[in-house]
This record gives sequence, structure tokens and C-alpha cells, in this order.
Amino acid sequence: MAIVFNRRSENAGTQWYDAAPVELIPPSLSVSAPVSYFTPAQAVEVEYEIKKSRFIARVAEACSREEAMDLLEQARIDYPDARHHCWAYLVGPPLSPSTVASSDDGEPSGTAGKPILNVLEHKGVGNVMLVVIRYFGGIKLGAGGLVRAYSQAAQMAMEALPKTLFEPRITCRVAIDFALEQSLRHWLSGHKGDVTEHEYHEQVILTLALPHAQLPELQAFLAGKKARFLNEDN
Repeated sequence: MAIVFNRRSENAGTQWYDAAPVELIPPSLSVSAPVSYFTPAQAVEVEYEIKKSRFIARVAEACSREEAMDLLEQARIDYPDARHHCWAYLVGPPLSPSTVASSDDGEPSGTAGKPILNVLEHKGVGNVMLVVIRYFGGIKLGAGGLVRAYSQAAQMAMEALPKTLFEPRITCRVAIDFALEQSLRHWLSGHKGDVTEHEYHEQVILTLALPHAQLPELQAFLAGKKARFLNEDN
């Protein structure tokens, strides 16, 4: 049974088991179940001005460092004459990200990238990149003023950000009697699941994709019926 973490299919390994009739979920699956979390639904850009300095904050989804750096490069293309393009990203679940990073991009150390990252770490949003572009207005803000300004710009962007709930999905293959196929397909349609492949032999073999949280309900639905989960070699 493969746990598929997002639409870019980061595979967390394969764990198969047989059940005929379907048995309880193995502890290894239930204990390590990934959690749902929010991700950006679309890119957002806001602007904050203080003492003639403009802070343009742009936030968008980034599922890897490469995607985050692509967004940074686009910000530099869109605002080539800005003095600073400071940024931070958080990839993965917000409470246990796979990677985080930030940059002051020429501002005094700790006054830009770290405050932006601090905002990201307290918003409960994963797979997110936030760039704050600064146009200097001629009046120095001081270290404390820069921290507050970058934090405020990041905060405004995150408050304006539309979010979508990301639900980790699993894929599995089941063999069922022909008489069960339509009822299983109907069950899947009501539980955010899909049939991604099908084969017809002595039994119907279906490849299913559904939210990980629905696995216990799938087990309960199939319990007592002529159904079994298939391993990779079946």
C-alpha cells in the first residue's frame, strides 16, 4: 500500500498486506498516518508602506526548494530595480516540515528572512514560499524597524492568502467479486476516492486512490465481503 503525499506523488514507501476477508489495519499504517494540512490555494501579493519604504509581499505554493527558488527568480524579474528580495519557505507539513530556509538578501542579519520565516511557522500552512520585496524610501528604519516591517508585510500576505486543505492519499489494489464492483465505486464517490485502474479476470482488480483518513472506513465497508488487498506481485 503506497502512501502518496501530494499531487507531485512523493512516495513514502510501499507497505502491502493481504486480507480475505478484510482484517484490521496493520499498526504500521495507522501509527504513521500522515496528517492533513492547509496549503496555498493561489498566489497573493500585498503591499505595506512605512516611512516611504515599500514592502511588497508575495506568497505562493512551493512543494520543493526548486519551486521556491523559481518563485524568487520570478519576483526578481518582476521587480528588478528593488533593493532587496528577502524570503523564507516551508516545505512539507507545517508542524514537521521536510525543509525550511530564509534569506535577508543584504538586509542586516536576522532582520528580514528570519521574521518572515517566523510568520510562516505560526500560520499552520505547508508548502509555502513568501518573498518580501523592498524599495528603500530614503529613511533608515533601524534593525527593530526592519524586523517589524518585514513581519507586518508577511503577516498581511498570509492573512490575505486563500488556503485549501491538503489530504494525504493512499493507493491500493483490491480484488473483489464482480457483484461488488458498483457498490464499491459508489462508496468511493462518497468518500473522496477514485478508481484509477481496473482489470477483469476471475475477479475484478481495482486500483484505488483515496484520502488516508478514509482507510478505516474502506476496511469496514469491505469487512465480511469477498475482497482482498493485493501485494505488488499480484
